Amino acid sequence: MELFTFDDEYVRRLREGDRWTEEHFHSYFQQLLLIKLRRRLPSMDAIDDVRQTVFARFFETLRSPDGGIRDGRRLGSYVNSICTNILFEWYRKANRTEPLTDEHLEVVTLEDVVKALLSAEEAEHVRVVMADLPKRDALILRAHFFEQRRPDDICRELKIKPSYLRVLLHRAKDKFRKSWRRNVTRMHSDETDDDHPSLPN
Repeated sequence: MELFTFDDEYVRRLREGDRWTEEHFHSYFQQLLLIKLRRRLPSMDAIDDVRQTVFARFFETLRSPDGGIRDGRRLGSYVNSICTNILFEWYRKANRTEPLTDEHLEVVTLEDVVKALLSAEEAEHVRVVMADLPKRDALILRAHFFEQRRPDDICRELKIKPSYLRVLLHRAKDKFRKSWRRNVTRMHSDETDDDHPSLPN
């Protein structure tokens, strides 16, 4: 699935009810929300209910007098935060004995980040984290996970032994996880400062 880059013009068309933009929005986020929700909800009925609530709340806010969204580039993050809030509400209404914890809401491994793509915003965080890593760590992770190159090819490029590649890959993944968690913390802090709906008490 290819990621889409949102902007203020896209948000304007959504607000004005452009048919193509609305169809694209629903198709795009139907898929992303399914990826996020299928590991968190017990049935497709529950998933569909939450997705429809996400869409309804998004458009209600979008078409409110203040417009709801100040930066079109953050549209993916905004939809994701609405979904997170509704998940909390769903668990509370269902009287779940096990609350939705940070462990359920956060992607903490590179494999999950690359494969799940919970939101377009998270993919942007992947790029930010990769850019912050040391050059060799970023090269190894990109070659192994994104380009899916053979270990022998990576070893030849880095001029290292296969046994040492495993060590370097482990270290690079550990650095990525730590940087990812820091980035997610900053993202949540930014969202708290925005006019996004707050989490239920």
